[in-house]
Amino acid sequence: MRLSYRRNIVLLGAVALMLASTLLFLYFKSNSDQTITYAQSRDLIGRIKQLNAQWETEVLKARIAISHNYDPLVSPLTEITELWQRFDSMESNHQRNASATWLSSHNAFLDALKEKTRLVEQFKSHNALLRNSLAFLPTAEDDIQGQLAALVDGDNLQVQNVATDTYDLLLSAMEFALLTSNDRAAEILLGLNKLTVNKARLPSRFQSPIDILSSHISLILREQPVVNRLLERIEAIPVAQRLDDITSLLNSDQQRADALDQRYHFFMLVLSVLLVMLLVYLAIHLMRSFMVIQRVNRALEAANDDLERRVEERTRELRDTQSELLDTARQAGMAEIATNVLHNVGNVLNSVNISADLVTRKLRVSKALGLAKAMQLVNDHPGDLGAFLTQDPKGKLLPGYLNQLVGAIALEQQGMSDELAQLSKSVDHIKDIVATQQSYAGANSLMEPLYISELLEDALRMNAGALTRHQVKVVKEYSEVPLVMGDKHRLLLILINLISNAKYAMSDLGNRPRQMTLGVQVVDDTTLQISVKDDGEGIAEENMTRIFAHGFTTRKEGHGFGLHSCALAAIEMNGHLTAHSDGPGKGALFTLQIPLHVIKEPA
Repeated sequence: MRLSYRRNIVLLGAVALMLASTLLFLYFKSNSDQTITYAQSRDLIGRIKQLNAQWETEVLKARIAISHNYDPLVSPLTEITELWQRFDSMESNHQRNASATWLSSHNAFLDALKEKTRLVEQFKSHNALLRNSLAFLPTAEDDIQGQLAALVDGDNLQVQNVATDTYDLLLSAMEFALLTSNDRAAEILLGLNKLTVNKARLPSRFQSPIDILSSHISLILREQPVVNRLLERIEAIPVAQRLDDITSLLNSDQQRADALDQRYHFFMLVLSVLLVMLLVYLAIHLMRSFMVIQRVNRALEAANDDLERRVEERTRELRDTQSELLDTARQAGMAEIATNVLHNVGNVLNSVNISADLVTRKLRVSKALGLAKAMQLVNDHPGDLGAFLTQDPKGKLLPGYLNQLVGAIALEQQGMSDELAQLSKSVDHIKDIVATQQSYAGANSLMEPLYISELLEDALRMNAGALTRHQVKVVKEYSEVPLVMGDKHRLLLILINLISNAKYAMSDLGNRPRQMTLGVQVVDDTTLQISVKDDGEGIAEENMTRIFAHGFTTRKEGHGFGLHSCALAAIEMNGHLTAHSDGPGKGALFTLQIPLHVIKEPA
């Protein structure tokens, strides 16, 4: 029942979310700025039409203008191009140019504008020639009339006919420029022919001005119809009509957009009503759910009070049990510490026993016993000691014997002193083993300057007797390592254990040579690496993950505390101890890596 109710609430919430998302979508769709865009687009089209009309007016002015300033024919085209680019960018942003109709109207306008621009350029070229000739005609006529009037026989009928003909041609050319017709063109051609005949009767110096005038009139006769045809073609290009077509498309698109917005608004109204109804329904259900939750909360409070009472009873029981477990754990921890201490002390005691045995044997066969015999001879001759030492054969040997005895006793004392020093080191190490175990409980480690090679030699000396008994050959691969700061006794604990384990690993090899390799080097200038490699029984693959576990061992007489304590000591020094073996019978390699802290030695 509750699951079905919860599913219904989730479903209604999803429907409400979908309605709200749809409303938001419709709002953004209907809240566009298309109306403003359409108005701006129509305004740009209207301004382009005005500039087009102004352009045509400037073309008509240029037809009758005397000046040759054609800037008014360029400025409207430049402004039309800028306005069209703005319009084109607005249309592209609203993606109206994607339809075939829009593309057709767009291209039709651009083609019309391009054609009109080409014709206007042609008009400028031809009209410039025409205007130059029309402007030059009065000057040419004045030159001819002035030269003809300077003739001596100025009243000659032939001269008067030439003057009349040039003047009539000037007027006819002016009229032809204003009212172009075939009849007037025929009259001008007839006048040119007549002038050509009459000028032949004049002196040669008067013929050149007449030729210049005739050439300009001929140019006007040729260029004026061309200019007129260009004007007609310019006027016939439907640029304004193409702009009207685009305006009509804008109006149609705006009507469709307005209709679409109205539909969006209608849908928004319907969805808003549905959303409000759904929210009211959800509010009613939430109020009911709130009342149900209050009833459940009251029931939960009652159950919670009962549960707290039961928890208090159970807590008392757990507290008593915890106290018992703490006592048991404390005893187990003390046992583990004691076991570790005994194991590590046992390794060092081997060296202590060897040193004590050597001292005992040296004392048993000491040369000091001969001193007692020599003194007995001296005591036997108290009255004639001088004669005894000088005349008696035994007395003569006594001083030399005493000298040799002094040297032998000195050598014995030096040897025993060295062994006692080693014994003292071992005893000190035993004390430090206990201190190291105490450091696991929170004491800080003691860092001191160390030469690693000397530390390795100390570890070998502490295992020297066992290595000799088992005939183990030690190969030393010591790289040059500077003076470093390190925890001497933790390092010594690890090395003694690793050397001892390597010795035991090679104890069952029979007559096969036994070789142990000790290595030390600096890795990447940041890490001190010490390795102990043996050719012993190796480690099985299934034991590689358990080799450092507490209590794990493969030796019958072992207890599995040595490597575990070594791994813990390595971690205490911010390093790690790893093991590698290719399998049973292929030996093992133990590698210790700790951070390198170099000490600069005084120069």
